[in-house]
Amino acid sequence: MMRPRPLRAGDRVAIVAPASNCPREEFDRGVAELVRLGYQPTFSEAVFERGVFSAGSASRRASDFLRAWTDPDVVALIAVRGGYGTVEILPHLPIDVLRRTPKLFVGYSDTTTLLSFLSIQCGIPALHGPMLEGRLARGPEAYDERSFVTLAAGGSDVELRPAGVTVLQRGTAAGRLFGGTLTQLVASLGTPYAFAPPAGSLLFIEDVNERPYRLHRMLTQLALAGVLSAAGGLIFGEMRGCDEPGGQVTARDAIEAATEGCAGPILFGFPSGHTTGPCWTLPIGVRVRIVAEREPGIIVEEATGA
Repeated sequence: MMRPRPLRAGDRVAIVAPASNCPREEFDRGVAELVRLGYQPTFSEAVFERGVFSAGSASRRASDFLRAWTDPDVVALIAVRGGYGTVEILPHLPIDVLRRTPKLFVGYSDTTTLLSFLSIQCGIPALHGPMLEGRLARGPEAYDERSFVTLAAGGSDVELRPAGVTVLQRGTAAGRLFGGTLTQLVASLGTPYAFAPPAGSLLFIEDVNERPYRLHRMLTQLALAGVLSAAGGLIFGEMRGCDEPGGQVTARDAIEAATEGCAGPILFGFPSGHTTGPCWTLPIGVRVRIVAEREPGIIVEEATGA
């Protein structure tokens, strides 16, 4: 692993748009929140460009990402938002360049593609955490400040035990954590950037507004690809908006059916990514421990930074 330097108060944080952009008012509120946390935000006009689906062309988004990544004064990069388009920039990001100057990247949703690319293909840890739109722009009511600041600063031996997490399968397991939004993980299969974490890894899987049968279909695809059977344990997000109307069939029903026979502990309802309340931050690519017992949660055993 190529560990980036931890992020601390006073450090410069580059705001980038690997996928879509957001309204300027929302952007400005997110910038103000980063300032309140003690960081120095920096960005280029590229984050405000608009294409058909994304924040400008793939080459422009990639070049702006690389500009920030190779800037010696920048310690971390954070995405404006998800949306669509991150996968388009991957062919423009040379692995050797990224590994030469490892930086901390923060995002979720569509940027899951980038989180996986950095952590698996490049060996650089990242954070599945709040972006500007809808999270930092709304302040601590929309993201968990403690987990974000602590993990960005390279915290280890950190216990993450948010309320509402339930146990689907008991046990404990330790391993490196990978994952993100299910739709993006499945879309990567069959490409040079396929989601293929090492055997024994722990997987975090979440999504939003996907009907139960679609969740089951995507989890089945991960199972047939050998990803689920190789995992040492599973952590599922809240799956906001994924129950059928009236709750006749729920996301939990689909997950329990699709993971029957999987080894290791399984948690459900961890609030990271598309959450109803504050979005908690999770470290991607480093060693954590799942505790699926009476007080379920995740213990971060290894720091993202060096």
